[in-house]
Amino acid sequence: MILTVTLNTALDITYRVGALRPHASHRVSAVTERPGGKGVNVARVLAALGHPATVTGFAGGATGAAVRERLAETAGVVDALLPVAGATRRTIAVVDELTGDTTQLNEPGPQIAPAEWGAFLDHYEGLLAGASAVALCGSLPPGVPVGAYAGLIKAARAAAVPVLLDTGGEPLRRGVAARPDLIKPNADELAELTGSHDPARATQDARRRGARAVVASLGPRGLLALTPEGTWRALPPTREHGNPTGAGDAAVAALLSAQAEQLPWPTRLTRAVALSAAAVRAPTAGEFDRATYEKLLSQITATSVISMS
Repeated sequence: MILTVTLNTALDITYRVGALRPHASHRVSAVTERPGGKGVNVARVLAALGHPATVTGFAGGATGAAVRERLAETAGVVDALLPVAGATRRTIAVVDELTGDTTQLNEPGPQIAPAEWGAFLDHYEGLLAGASAVALCGSLPPGVPVGAYAGLIKAARAAAVPVLLDTGGEPLRRGVAARPDLIKPNADELAELTGSHDPARATQDARRRGARAVVASLGPRGLLALTPEGTWRALPPTREHGNPTGAGDAAVAALLSAQAEQLPWPTRLTRAVALSAAAVRAPTAGEFDRATYEKLLSQITATSVISMS
């Protein structure tokens, strides 16, 4: 079982409009609602790939109930969310059908009380006993300590469970120091962590700070992986147009699934680029276009990077 942690779960609501214009009223052509938050999206993609996943984190209020109701309908995903007093947040994505661009609005999340955080730590340690890997994903809701991920990483390492961290800002900086097995920052998160906008130098610096391996998501420039076994780069053959919201989560799911199958790093990277691009073609985060994924798998090659200087 792969465990995904989403401390700031969400109900993802996607509106589609003909063309998004500031200061104007819009007629919505379609509305979709899905359980969301980065780790929830990762779990849904993992399940679609045939890897059972368990989701944990917090859920509260009517929005949290809606998240859990929809999770119960998702084959291959087990709901291990903890109830809290506050209401789970909503995220609003507005898709402009004319341009294909997406505008995202993210609420902050519920206030987590100290007792609720303490209960989660006990719950998390219990779940680690049955986990083959754990992914710590996304933002922290109010009330959760900024060093929360560092503590969760240390607990996973003590339980001998490989851990992937996908977050940004101060939670990433503190989490890296706890020595996760893998981090997957995007270009902005990596630059904020290291102070460098050169991906080659920044990934090296991130490893020096404690990450065993770094996979940097560079948008249309693909992925760069710096690992103990070597360094690789993989790029999509063309730029996909659509909803990029869940692309990074799909890449995380690809990396976790390939690790579970004990695939070599170049194959992990190829799968991650193909699945990320296929997620852009899907209407909502946590899904991917399977035809695009299978086509791209045969077109993408991860190349070894000899020098990182």
